[in-house]
Amino acid sequence: MTIINLIILIAVIVGMWKVFDKAGEYGWASLIPFYNLWVLNRIGGKEWYWFIGYFIPLVNLILFALLSLAIARRFGQPGIFAVGLYFLPFLFYPILGFGGSRFQPYAA
Repeated sequence: MTIINLIILIAVIVGMWKVFDKAGEYGWASLIPFYNLWVLNRIGGKEWYWFIGYFIPLVNLILFALLSLAIARRFGQPGIFAVGLYFLPFLFYPILGFGGSRFQPYAA
């Protein structure tokens, strides 16, 4: 089971690295715990105080869902893509990172 977990972890890291690069952030930031969440928050266009909410149980589930929606929109993806980012990040972050979508910093 640990080989599968390692493959999933690598897929998420590589996918997030490419997403960070596309958004104009440093790719290595995807490797640093908590800082990668801070950068994802910036990519999604969320305020700094959202970061605190990610550490509150149950509130974090809602905030992560809203962050996934914001990231999907910033890359021109539909809302259903945000569901994939939320539930299957090991598939959807590489799709977002290596796919043809472009970062739109002022997208709603």
